[in-house]
Amino acid sequence: MRVDDIAAGLGRRWWHRMSAGIGAKGPRDYDWAAIAIGTDPNRWLLIRRHPSTGELAYYLCWTPRPVPLAALVRVGGIRWSIEELFQAAKTHVGLDHYQVRGWTGWHRHTTLALLALAVLAVCTAITEPAPPDPTRHARRAGPIAFTMAEIRRLIGILLIDTARDLSHHLHWSAWRRHHQGHARNARYQRRLHLTST
Repeated sequence: MRVDDIAAGLGRRWWHRMSAGIGAKGPRDYDWAAIAIGTDPNRWLLIRRHPSTGELAYYLCWTPRPVPLAALVRVGGIRWSIEELFQAAKTHVGLDHYQVRGWTGWHRHTTLALLALAVLAVCTAITEPAPPDPTRHARRAGPIAFTMAEIRRLIGILLIDTARDLSHHLHWSAWRRHHQGHARNARYQRRLHLTST
């Protein structure tokens, strides 16, 4: 059978609203359904349906033992973060900027790029700010956490552009992250408003 035919034949009781985690534009809440396929009881077809557009996405899953739907949804949500890391490696450390034809040169370039990405990821993880005060008004969101792009920019400034005062660059970094926090808060409120309506 085709997967779209399987999805069309599912009744309301098959669909469950669950979150696939927090995304760049807010919570990623979708309707999910899982159907065991074939003769192997550990093979699943996981179907994700967008609550407002009805757009469907399909995942073919295998588990070593039976698992609840929430576990399949959690793993399905991780796929987005893996794709985001590959994009970050291309954007921030030039994973795709090589012109080598041999395996040795490609291997060296990839290893150095992934090492640089690991350094950025560690720096980003250890500079995580304290959570914002929940008593603050929703429209006055605080700055976002340091991102890989911001860490890369600050490292570049420390290594290359030493003419200006470091406090000047740190001030601009704080200003930029503060306004990104406002934008993120507005996107979250918009998405939550669209989901509730």
